[in-house]
Amino acid sequence: MKQLIFLIIFLNYTMAYEFKLNEKDMAYINNSDKKSFILNRINKYENLKIEVKDYELIRKLSHINSFINKIFPIHDISTQASIDYWATPKEFLLQGHGDCEDYAIAKYFTLLELGIKKENLYFAVVNVKGAKSLHMVLLYLENKSSTPLVMDNLSSKVIPLNQRKDLIPKFAFNEIDSYKLTSDKFTQKVNIDWGKDNKLEKLLMRVYSLKE
Repeated sequence: MKQLIFLIIFLNYTMAYEFKLNEKDMAYINNSDKKSFILNRINKYENLKIEVKDYELIRKLSHINSFINKIFPIHDISTQASIDYWATPKEFLLQGHGDCEDYAIAKYFTLLELGIKKENLYFAVVNVKGAKSLHMVLLYLENKSSTPLVMDNLSSKVIPLNQRKDLIPKFAFNEIDSYKLTSDKFTQKVNIDWGKDNKLEKLLMRVYSLKE
């Protein structure tokens, strides 16, 4: 286990993320009855990254948020054998649907590929007022004292978290660390107990694997 954790940390800090289709991906596409739709979606995604590369920050965040949000939402249990499966960006884009965390994950790695630093991007677990289940969004944070900007598959707008009165933040995390937070700012560093099913660890291993 210690060797696995060390490997994940090593990969996170030494490998830059790049969206790249491999032979397994192409076989999946070629065998799909939705091949033309998948290729069209991937082509639009690649063109979008070229288009927004030199945009100023807010415009870049808004375009990525809007594009990813157009992918069809669907509950986990109908897409994977295990409940609450966290899809890689490639899985999400190839399948063309996902749950709230899949949107956040796709945005996170797309923005990393566009040059945004890991230190500025955090996944946040929140409660949505009136909803029973937890929800995940992506935050952009200029620094730990600033108010995060929220990218949410429930909204096309990228605005400060304290303007989203429907969201009650619980905690935030990325590949580096994790924090408690309010709607205004991060408050204190915390350790997340992922239990036996560490979804983040599994996700990172698949994302940074040369075979995936």
